[in-house]
Amino acid sequence: MTSPHIGRPRTGQEWHGDLLDPDAYLERIGYAGERRPTREALRALHRAHVTSIPFENFDVILGVPIPLDVEAVQDKLVRRRRGGYCFEHVVLFAAALERLGFRFTGLLGRVTLGADKMLPATHALLAVEPEDDGRTWLCDVGFGSGPLEPVELADGAEADFEGRRFRVERRPGERGIDDWWLHEHRSDGWLDRHTFTLAPHHTIDYVVGSHYVSTHPRSPFVRRPFAQRFAADRQLVLDAATVTILRPDGSRTERKLEADEFGACLAEEFGITLPPEDVARLAARLDTA
Repeated sequence: MTSPHIGRPRTGQEWHGDLLDPDAYLERIGYAGERRPTREALRALHRAHVTSIPFENFDVILGVPIPLDVEAVQDKLVRRRRGGYCFEHVVLFAAALERLGFRFTGLLGRVTLGADKMLPATHALLAVEPEDDGRTWLCDVGFGSGPLEPVELADGAEADFEGRRFRVERRPGERGIDDWWLHEHRSDGWLDRHTFTLAPHHTIDYVVGSHYVSTHPRSPFVRRPFAQRFAADRQLVLDAATVTILRPDGSRTERKLEADEFGACLAEEFGITLPPEDVARLAARLDTA
C-alpha cells in the first residue's frame, strides 16, 4: 500500500476550535474517552459522531440560511440537537479535532456513486494524522451512512466495520495530481462512492460548496426532505415520504409516511424535534417532491 504525501497537516486556529464548547459537543455524541490526539481517540470520536448526529437537509427545504461558522453549527447540531449535511458535520468535527490537538487537512471531494458524468466537488472530508500512529486516516463524518470509523488513507487499504466494507484507491490524475477514491462494498460488488485529491481546502471553500448544494436547482438537496440516521446495525433513511431501513447484510425494509406521521417519525426515529410550523411545511413537501 502506498501512503499519501500531503505535507504537514495544518494546526492553529484555522478551524476555530477555540470557539467550540468541548464538553457540550462530547456530551452530544456520547464520548467519554481520552482527550488526546491519539489513534484510539480518533477512532472513537468518529464512531460516536456518525452514530449520534443525523444527516438532514431540512433548513434547505425551509429556506433557512446555513452558516458554517463554528458558533452557528454547534448551536444547531449540538445545542438544538439537529442534524445537518456534510459541510456542517465536518466544520463541527474539525473544530473538535483542533481543540483536542489533532493535525489534519480539509479535503473536498466529488460524490460519484457510479455516475458516468462529472459532478461538482461538494463533499467535505478530513485527512487526519494522530500523534501516536504515523499514518493518515480519512474521516468521512458527513456522508450520512458511515463509515463507522476512519479508513486508512493509503492505496489499496481496506476496512471492514461490522459487515460494512470500504476500500481506498489511488489513481494517476490530471496535471500530475493523483485522484483518490473511496469505494463501498454493496451486494453487487464495489461501488465508487466519491473521489478527491489531497489539495488542502478551508472553511471558505466549504462555504462555496454549501451555497451550491443549498440553492442550485440541480442540487438534490433542494428538491425534497431528506435525512439519515446511522448505526452499526442499520441505516435509517428518509427520502420524501419513504422511510427505508438498510442493514449491513443488504436486506432492506421500507414504508410510506402519511403527512400526519411526519413529525412523530422525525422525533422518535431520527431524534430531530422541530417546531410544529416547520413540521407542517416539510410535510407539505412530501407529496410534491
